Amino acid sequence: MHLRQKTKLFAQLLVTAALILPAPLHASDRNITDKELSDETNTTDWLAYGRTHSEQRFSPLKSINTDTVSKLAPEWYTDLPDKSDLTSTPLVVDGILYHVGQMNVIRAIDARTGKMLWEYDPKVAKEILDNNMRRVFWGNSRGISTYGDKIYVATWDGRIVAVNRKTGKEVWQTRTFPHDVPLNITGHVKAFDGKVFVGNGGTELGPTRGFVTAYDAETGKQLWRFFIVPGNPADGFENEAMEMAAKTWKGKWWEHGGGGNAWHGWTYDEEFNQLIFGTGNGAPWNQKVRSPGGGDNLFLSSVVSVDADTGKYKWHVQTAPGDSWDYNSNMDIVLADLKIDGKDVKAAMHAPKNGFFYVIDRSTGKVLSAEKFADANWSTKFDLETQRHVVPDSARFPDGEENIYPSYWGAHTWHAMSYNPVLGLVFIPTNHIANSLTDKGKDTDINWRGTKFQLSIAQGAALAKDPHETRGSLQAWDPVKQKRVWQVNQKYSWGPGTLTTAGNLVFQGLPEGKFRAYDARDGKIVWEYDAGLGISSPPITYELDGKQMVSIVIGPGGGYTSNFGGPGELGWEGLGWQYGRHQRRLITFSLDGKAKVPPQPTPEMARPVVDKEFKIDDKKAGHGAGIYAVHLCISCHGAGAVSGGVKGPDLRGSPALTTGNEKTFKDIVRDGALLENGMPKFPTLTDEDLEALQHYIRKEAHEAAKPGAGH
Repeated sequence: MHLRQKTKLFAQLLVTAALILPAPLHASDRNITDKELSDETNTTDWLAYGRTHSEQRFSPLKSINTDTVSKLAPEWYTDLPDKSDLTSTPLVVDGILYHVGQMNVIRAIDARTGKMLWEYDPKVAKEILDNNMRRVFWGNSRGISTYGDKIYVATWDGRIVAVNRKTGKEVWQTRTFPHDVPLNITGHVKAFDGKVFVGNGGTELGPTRGFVTAYDAETGKQLWRFFIVPGNPADGFENEAMEMAAKTWKGKWWEHGGGGNAWHGWTYDEEFNQLIFGTGNGAPWNQKVRSPGGGDNLFLSSVVSVDADTGKYKWHVQTAPGDSWDYNSNMDIVLADLKIDGKDVKAAMHAPKNGFFYVIDRSTGKVLSAEKFADANWSTKFDLETQRHVVPDSARFPDGEENIYPSYWGAHTWHAMSYNPVLGLVFIPTNHIANSLTDKGKDTDINWRGTKFQLSIAQGAALAKDPHETRGSLQAWDPVKQKRVWQVNQKYSWGPGTLTTAGNLVFQGLPEGKFRAYDARDGKIVWEYDAGLGISSPPITYELDGKQMVSIVIGPGGGYTSNFGGPGELGWEGLGWQYGRHQRRLITFSLDGKAKVPPQPTPEMARPVVDKEFKIDDKKAGHGAGIYAVHLCISCHGAGAVSGGVKGPDLRGSPALTTGNEKTFKDIVRDGALLENGMPKFPTLTDEDLEALQHYIRKEAHEAAKPGAGH
């Protein structure tokens, strides 16, 4: 055969083969294992919440570094349909980025182009409405997990759902708590060793007894459950750990539930076959009501280790004995190999709300060091001999009121810290806020909120600025020397989680909409991008086709964005992020990015509306103020009805609260007409209650509209 004929025939065979072979897959069939989840050298994927099982949020990638980062620009962007809370860490597997948005919707996105490949909606609103569930607080999610060929999400209403990673089709789902209990889930599912693990939140909403649970990753079958606080001794104890814990409680604590809910902060330590997780505060907050007579109240506000296979207790560290300050330990727990006093230590590092940085020998649970990384007057020190905090009498506000710091938002909350093993530094988003705690008006009813789902902490808590510090900061902390290396002061609290790389960089977004890169060695700002909208999510980085990418979700979210502080210097209301006005996005950056991201609308302050036909009754408005507070309208619409603009609209300008729209208001508040948007329903409110709410909000609107009234 002639050479030209052979060449032609070969070309025809190639074309035929191409037609026969299957098209490239949008998502792979690859099975993710613990070996991959522990691989610190993998730079093409981001497989877990903290990248790997160590939760370090460190990447060995360094083509983007202090010398080149000035060239960083958007590679692609995709607009997200979400209207409110965005707080999650995306995952990347084989060039596909997986993201969870509002109401726990999962999306698969091509990490090269930003094109959406599939979307899975767990129908949270339908689940809540069909089962007449009461849900309050936030419907956000901080992340998803992958294991085998699946993606896992925990839903606000209390389910775990497994979907096929390639197709987005549901494989199984299981309910983690009954429909009628006052719990919710905002944390990510932790996938490890063929299991998925999750806790829950809701300590402030009723007499809850916290617990965590592990399920089979293939079937959703429950494998084990660990209760965090002991139940009624008359019913017997589930295990020796609960019997031990009961000795640290007083009174009839079980009638209050006890609390301890673990809603975030869990780490799988494969080396010691243990799951280490942080636990929550007491239910209610005030120990004088919860456990009269004192006691450490195990395992509240603790770091707890259990056997990964059985859930059996191994060790614990209590970070706030007899907690009355909402100092939960639901913050991330980072694994690292450290050299301390000349010895190699398998360490777990933890910086919870209480302002102390802990280095724990994770083989035994012994605290090797614990020092203050922020102002903290609730504890004199952590005594290494007794392995316990020294708590002064003043911290219990014996005179009925005391200024305590950190505040209940914590010196460090769930926003992820990162650890750079090359530099030996931890990067901590830090809040500097105090609060005044008081016993005045405490509620001692043992059925506090058992059926009402209303806020009850059995004490007062008013926010104030820390007298010694800026409102927020990013700091580099040396965990071996237990000292601050550098600090960058920031205008606002609630600085989002961080990412650090071998390029000597730390990446972080900010509430005012800036996305920054800092020199990890000295904190100098080396790059900044204006996203035009506040940020609450942490960034990730990965490599595709030899190119390093950095991705981040643009959009604010989380508890502090609710504006609990009301008008003033501490809230988000002054940032101008109005609900429904600004576009949520996912943006990916590279060194040669050329995407043109449309500008955001300019920030705009809320505009209260004066309803001239409405005649305010001060008595009804006073009743409405109480309803607004205890039914947690404050959690989305802000103190004083001054919204932070993130979780819900500013009601002072809402037409639903003006004359002639009473039916619309009832449909929304009592019947759940806007549940799809995350607005809970309140079926127990009477017509008189709704009328009182209207009078309260109209009064706030009219007062704010007066000249010189500010917000």
